[in-house]
Amino acid sequence: MKTCKQIAYEWKLAERTINYMCKTGKITGAVKDGKSWQIPDDAARPADKRVTSGRYISKKALENNDGAVSGTAASGSALADAAASGTAVSGSAAADNARPRLPLPIGISDYVRASEEYYYVDKTMLIKHFLDRRPLVTLFTRPRRFGKTLNMDMLRVFFEISEEDTSRYFKDKAIWSCGSAYTAHQGKYPVISLSFKDVKFGSWKDTADKIGGLLQAEFGRHRELHESPFIQDYEKKYFHRILNGEASEVELSGALEKLSQMLTEHHGRAPVIIIDEYDTPIQVGYTFGFYNDIISFMRNLLSGAFKDNKYLSYGFLTGVLRAAQESIFSGLNNLNVDTVMDDEYASFFGFTGAEVRELLWYYGAEDKEAELKAWYNGYLFGHTEVYNPWSVINYIAKGFVPQAYWVNTGRNELLEEVLGNAAEDVAEKLFLLLQGRSVIAGIDQNVVYRSLPEEPAGIYSLLLVAGYLKALKKELLPDGRYLCEVSIPNKEVTAVYKTEVLSYLAGKGALSKNITDRAAEALYSCDIDGLQSVIGDYLQRTVSFYDAGTEGFYHGLMLGLIALMDDHYVISSNREAGGGRYDIAMTPRNRSLPGIIMEIKWKRGLKADALEKLASEGLDQINAMGYFMEMLSAGYTGVLKLGMAFSGKKLAIRAEKDNYYQGG
Repeated sequence: MKTCKQIAYEWKLAERTINYMCKTGKITGAVKDGKSWQIPDDAARPADKRVTSGRYISKKALENNDGAVSGTAASGSALADAAASGTAVSGSAAADNARPRLPLPIGISDYVRASEEYYYVDKTMLIKHFLDRRPLVTLFTRPRRFGKTLNMDMLRVFFEISEEDTSRYFKDKAIWSCGSAYTAHQGKYPVISLSFKDVKFGSWKDTADKIGGLLQAEFGRHRELHESPFIQDYEKKYFHRILNGEASEVELSGALEKLSQMLTEHHGRAPVIIIDEYDTPIQVGYTFGFYNDIISFMRNLLSGAFKDNKYLSYGFLTGVLRAAQESIFSGLNNLNVDTVMDDEYASFFGFTGAEVRELLWYYGAEDKEAELKAWYNGYLFGHTEVYNPWSVINYIAKGFVPQAYWVNTGRNELLEEVLGNAAEDVAEKLFLLLQGRSVIAGIDQNVVYRSLPEEPAGIYSLLLVAGYLKALKKELLPDGRYLCEVSIPNKEVTAVYKTEVLSYLAGKGALSKNITDRAAEALYSCDIDGLQSVIGDYLQRTVSFYDAGTEGFYHGLMLGLIALMDDHYVISSNREAGGGRYDIAMTPRNRSLPGIIMEIKWKRGLKADALEKLASEGLDQINAMGYFMEMLSAGYTGVLKLGMAFSGKKLAIRAEKDNYYQGG
């Protein structure tokens, strides 16, 4: 006989699902032994894994039944459990009387809506995890689209005092089975909740107006203070100035502190304060030149809310980056920071393997696990491997088509700037990563925005926290930084590198697929005039970025142009060969293709003749150093040697073919 846990592992289902199958007689021969089920070693997995005759339970009926399990409001695990029991999901596509499955919550960050009307992956145990530790203020940093906003709204609904009985949104979730020590906190606190995820404006005035509007709306949610006998008249006047949009910038910067005080006076209990995506306006302020304004404002706003605020029960913040403490959280010694490097809350952001298997089971696509894993798994939060939830639900919702869904979720201007200023050695490491290799990088999680473009470690730190890298191994250094072995997580991020990261290296995201395709065609056909034309066109369109060019810059440009050729070539940079180190080598994966060697030169202010001479020097260096000999001896279809000279937006190319013949 086997336990539910053993069978769950073998069948790749949740243990709770196996318990329900046993309880409802779905597994022949299962017997109850005390509080546990024992299952025959040769037990057959139920052939129809979803409900075919279960009765749909409406929201109204559910409310009348005290919310046991919901057809339209089930969590991921609850759906599977309910499906196994045959009583509580909205249907299956397997039989004639099957009902449609729940839709996936693409773009839904409202907890009530997500858990009532969509397939919801249950993350409510985050609440238990928090209540077991109870830090006063917690900052969660995760990449975009990893469930931060939905989790924060879940916390709001759980903790917030409401005229509605909001416990019904949790009674079918994992947290409710944890006992009264946890459920006693449900609906017991006033809550202040703000999301800065859409504060993306190009001026401080517009940014301040938007933040003022968010504060105005949040004050409006607490209109009980308007007539409260516990609030002083001067406080009510302040409340009305915020509500009417008449408050000064100084008054706005103290709004969270003031509102928390008034809520405490009215309710007799200090509020929970939730700030989602706190760093979005800071990043935008840095990019558009009003960094000092936004830092000053946010320092006062957040310090009032979280630093020495006696009118605070608990505080939560989320973001992609952790701004250096001297900038925002100065003196906030009670801040518990949980990042992608930490284990504490690792499984609560993103989907775990078990959650994905259950999701695939529900949608009848268990055969897609390997493909989904290759494309969207591989992120490491602490030591926990997780999937990108945004990409997983899009992959399933759009008919199991693997593509880079995450790349289209928004620009990262800060990433563009950092990569646009990347040095040559950074470009080289990024291309090693693109080839599936790992590199060693220093990681500093305390981001100082002003120093990011000049700090090499800042690039890898930003790529890691933004989700473009994962830390395979890490060593904590005495100064609080990490020395990490990093790699690209999965196929999706590899595709993102080609469309985003490498483009920024070659000119702040200005590369288009048309340009890279034209460059590839010219190289495949040894069309030097065509190659010179496409690079020249590109230089003309990005002239403003070439006034202060360096050889490393043009090196990165060429790596970006050839990035999409990596299906046919192994692209390497600055490696030893012959009697020296070449700039770029393209080694064919198929011997019918030619090898390609590039030597890149740069000087400022050259005229046409001098530029041609410099290109010839590059070609001569390839020959003199014998960079091409290894390729020739390996029996490839010849070698194309390119000496390339740049000066501002001008270039010259000198080419030579050794044993090269087109078409094999």
